[in-house]
Amino acid sequence: MEDIKQLITENPMLISIFKYILLVSVVFVLIQLFRRFLRKHVSDTSARYKSQKSIEIIGYVVIIILSFFYFTGNIQDFTLAIGLFTAGIAFTLQELILSIAGSLFIFIVKVYKPGDRIEINGIKGDVIDVNSMYTTMMEIGQWIHSDNYSGRIVKLSNAFVFKGPIYNYSQDFPFIWEEFNLPIRYGSDIELAKSIVIKIASETLSDYTANSKSQWKDIVNKYYIEDAIVDPTLAITLTDNWIQFNLRYIVDYKKRRSTKHVLNNKILKEIEETKGKVILASSTLEIIKIPTLKN
Repeated sequence: MEDIKQLITENPMLISIFKYILLVSVVFVLIQLFRRFLRKHVSDTSARYKSQKSIEIIGYVVIIILSFFYFTGNIQDFTLAIGLFTAGIAFTLQELILSIAGSLFIFIVKVYKPGDRIEINGIKGDVIDVNSMYTTMMEIGQWIHSDNYSGRIVKLSNAFVFKGPIYNYSQDFPFIWEEFNLPIRYGSDIELAKSIVIKIASETLSDYTANSKSQWKDIVNKYYIEDAIVDPTLAITLTDNWIQFNLRYIVDYKKRRSTKHVLNNKILKEIEETKGKVILASSTLEIIKIPTLKN
């Protein structure tokens, strides 16, 4: 024992090396603990791999910094080293931390849930899964016209709930307003045309209108919002080429395309049965006068 004490007294460098090895060992142990934690709690393979690699890199950087300051004698307190290590981890894994915080925010605030149709970060689709890291969506739109599935499944980081607006098609009120234009030729029976459009819209959309009225009342009571007309409305605009009918109506957010098809098809059939009293217009070129050519 006395020999060991004498050896330590005569060789202070040994103590210094031992402390350094202990310090590095603690850093390595912390790295392994963080890697094990991520392995158990991050289900996504890609995110797990990247986060573990990030832990390794930041650990090596911390060891280099500690080595430099340890042998120059500028770090006197081990807690400072731990602080640097923790700060490095927080900086490297900020996206991972935001994703986990985002999942808690989605769950607590009920921003959206599986089954909702949303648009976030420029991506529109139906939510099919929400986990601790990602929101999984079945994409709609892109190269496909109207609100139809494109066939692609999109995984989006939950961190995006803090980075921009989220459009929810179905939360609280599962209806949206839609509209389309009908060009009616000048000289047509306008009153007859109006009655045809309103009648078909009222009959076709009666279920949507009835169901949406009660739900819209709940929206008005819940939020600071003005009351709105949910019955089909028709507005007329005079243009240079035709009389433009603008039909605005409410519809189930998942049936925009099919409902517009039914309305257009029925209106077209009714107009054809008027035998020329109502005529749909098209773009035309009218020559007022042919200029005289001089020889």
